[in-house]
Amino acid sequence: MIPSLDLVPGVLAGELHAVARLLTRAEAGLPECRPALDKIFQHAGRAHIVGITGVPGSGKSTLVAKLVAAIRQTGKRVAVVAVDPSSPFSGGAILGDRIRMGEVTGDPGVFIRSMATRGALGGLAHGTLEAVDIFDAAGYEVVLIETVGVGQDEVDVARAAHTTVVVSAPGLGDDIQAIKAGILEIADIHVVSKCDRSDADRTVADLKNMLGMGVVRVPVIATSAARGEGVAELVAAIEQHRSSGDIEKRRRLINERRLLKAGEEILRERFVQQRDGRVEELLEQIQARKLSPHAAAKRLLGEA
Repeated sequence: MIPSLDLVPGVLAGELHAVARLLTRAEAGLPECRPALDKIFQHAGRAHIVGITGVPGSGKSTLVAKLVAAIRQTGKRVAVVAVDPSSPFSGGAILGDRIRMGEVTGDPGVFIRSMATRGALGGLAHGTLEAVDIFDAAGYEVVLIETVGVGQDEVDVARAAHTTVVVSAPGLGDDIQAIKAGILEIADIHVVSKCDRSDADRTVADLKNMLGMGVVRVPVIATSAARGEGVAELVAAIEQHRSSGDIEKRRRLINERRLLKAGEEILRERFVQQRDGRVEELLEQIQARKLSPHAAAKRLLGEA
C-alpha cells in the first residue's frame, strides 16, 4: 500500500486517484494517514464550503445535482460530500454517488463522494471535514456537503460550512418542515423545493413570515428541479453570502470547533489506553460513593 504521505503531492496536483485513495483512508480513520491529513490541512482554506440540509423527502439530492451543474457553468470546480445512511450489513453508504447525481458525474470538474454516517450523529459522517480539506487542497473551489437528513439532530453542518442552505418542501405533513426539525435558525439561505406544486406558495409565505420576526433577513428562494427554476437565484444568493464578510468569522468558528473535537478524540483515546487494570478499582470507589464518576475519570487520565 502506498504510504498516505506519498499521496499528498498527487492530491495537491489534483490527481483523481490520489484524491480518491486519501478520501478512503480519511473516512476509515486510519492512524497512518494522520500526518498526511495534517499536511493537507496546511494547503486548504481557499474553498467555499456550502452545507445543504433538510428533512428526508425535501429534494436535497435533486437540488444538489442542479446546483452543481449551475456552479460548473461559472467555470468553478465542484466537489460534493454526500453523507448517506449506513448499511446495517456493510457499514457503507446505502445510496451511491453515481446513482443520485448521474447527470453531473461525467463532468471532469466534478467529484462526488458518498460517505456513510456509521453511527455518527448530527447529520455528518466521521471524516467529513477531512474530506473537505482534501477537496480544498486539490483545487476544488466549491465544496458542497449534503447531509443525511436526520431532522433536529442535523445542526453540525452549520458548524462545518461557510454557508448553510436549509431545504424545505411543501406537503410533507407540516406547513414548515424546518421548524419541526429544529433547524430553522441555522440557515443562511432557505430553499423551498418543488415550487411547481400548488401548495408551495403557502410554505414560502409562512417561512418569510417566521423569518421576518428575526433581526437578520434570511433569503427564501423557491426552486423547481423539474423546471430548472430558482437554481440561478440560489447560486447568486450563495455567492452574495460568500462576499458578505462573514466568511472569515465562520472559518475561525469552524477551526475552533475542530480543535475542540480533536482534543475530545485524543482524550477519549487516552482514556481507553489508560483504563486497563485501573477501572475496577475506581469502580469500587464510585460504588462506595468515595469518588464521583467525574473525579474518577480525572484520576484515570492522570489529571488529579
